[in-house]
Amino acid sequence: MSTNTNSYESPFCTRYASEEMQYIFSADKKFTTWRKLWVALARAEMKLGLPVTEAQVRQLEEHISDIDYETAEERERICRHDVMAHVYTYGQACPDAAGIIHLGATSCYVGDNTDMIIMRDALLVIRRKLLNVMNNLAKFADEYKAMPCLAYTHLQPAQLTTVGKRATLWLNELLMDLNDLEYRLKGLKLLGSKGTTGTQASFMELFEGDTGKIRELERLIAEEMGFDSVVPVSGQTYSRKTDSQVLNVLGGIAQSCSKFSNDMRILQSFKEMEEPREKKQIGSSAMAYKRNPMRCERITSLARYVMIDTLNPAFTAGTQWFERTLDDSANKRISVAEAFLGTDAILNIMMNVTNGIVVYPEIIRRRVMAELPFMASENIMMDAVKKGGNRQELHDRIMDYSMAAGEQVKVYGKDNDLCERILNDPIFMITREELDAVLRPESYTGRSSQQVEEFLAEYIAPVLDENKELLGEKFEMKN
Repeated sequence: MSTNTNSYESPFCTRYASEEMQYIFSADKKFTTWRKLWVALARAEMKLGLPVTEAQVRQLEEHISDIDYETAEERERICRHDVMAHVYTYGQACPDAAGIIHLGATSCYVGDNTDMIIMRDALLVIRRKLLNVMNNLAKFADEYKAMPCLAYTHLQPAQLTTVGKRATLWLNELLMDLNDLEYRLKGLKLLGSKGTTGTQASFMELFEGDTGKIRELERLIAEEMGFDSVVPVSGQTYSRKTDSQVLNVLGGIAQSCSKFSNDMRILQSFKEMEEPREKKQIGSSAMAYKRNPMRCERITSLARYVMIDTLNPAFTAGTQWFERTLDDSANKRISVAEAFLGTDAILNIMMNVTNGIVVYPEIIRRRVMAELPFMASENIMMDAVKKGGNRQELHDRIMDYSMAAGEQVKVYGKDNDLCERILNDPIFMITREELDAVLRPESYTGRSSQQVEEFLAEYIAPVLDENKELLGEKFEMKN
């Protein structure tokens, strides 16, 4: 439990998100990255002939991590500018380099470039966890690829599918999300050093109009920070559409996970499948026998938050004025961070649930057999036609019997007696043995098993094999 009990703390930090993701959005990560960017800027300026010395760069490097937050906070109260407060604080730790820190740059040099670095690092965590969820579901789909179960349209029993085939539907949506994530990850670029309105005018002054050196400055900074390139044009900030595009990826993951969690909650209500459960877990304070799908409910709940959160950067991107405004700042600090923290929390639970789904084969088969006579009626009719029966007469008879059997089930709560009605009517010319052969659930699942095999082999295995060093991660629920 948190020791801070007299003020608000985000549940993302106290209950849901991992320490790993929390660190990525922490003050330490943010401000050490600012300092790394200032080091990269100074080093590049030194290489390109500006009056920056190796000793100054070395001093900056030596003080990346020892941030005096008290001094920074005191200075910000005076100057009302967080970047300038940290420039001052860094200069206090590096007196020989104080005069060249932030040379030629504007606030967004550290702010926006850091935001891009943080989103990149956070997307890599999301990617790793997403792959582990996919790995769990791939194993599950393969294990249950041939087990018949009821499929539904409109949440009404339709034809049969298999447990494994249904799992591929969840898995395919996560694959779509992975493809989107990798596309956005590959496309991330640093802002670079664009200046106050994106024209690089300050650097034109510093480098006396040498455009080649200005372009090389950005290349060197991007290389040092692990990027291939910088955005080609910008105002003072990188386009806020980038935030919207990245959060759309997270929103897509939330959608897929919500679909999975809702399906699992329904299946748990049917008693066909269940999420993992701790031995001492309490389902209901009043009803000890209940097994509530608490983990999947949490996935649904968090997913709803993340999906709605994608609107924040969309509105921000659409209301930026000319080269920049500052109405993005407060919203961006919250919305981007919480989208990642929320998605991280969702995937943590997804890893837990997909690693221990409980299947009840007898319940699944009983539910299949309760509906199968209706599904098998056409096959029974066609077999009777082959034996010389009249199709129209058979059709009318089986329709009457189906309606009567349905009434027995729905009105009187009795078992489905359609098969007995058919057996007792000589028009169908069918024996008990022949009927049992017709009522094999495995005969009604189509290509489900083969579809699972093909999908896993052609689409999932190559992705998992390529990332096998990232697989095997597990998550234990703590609350």
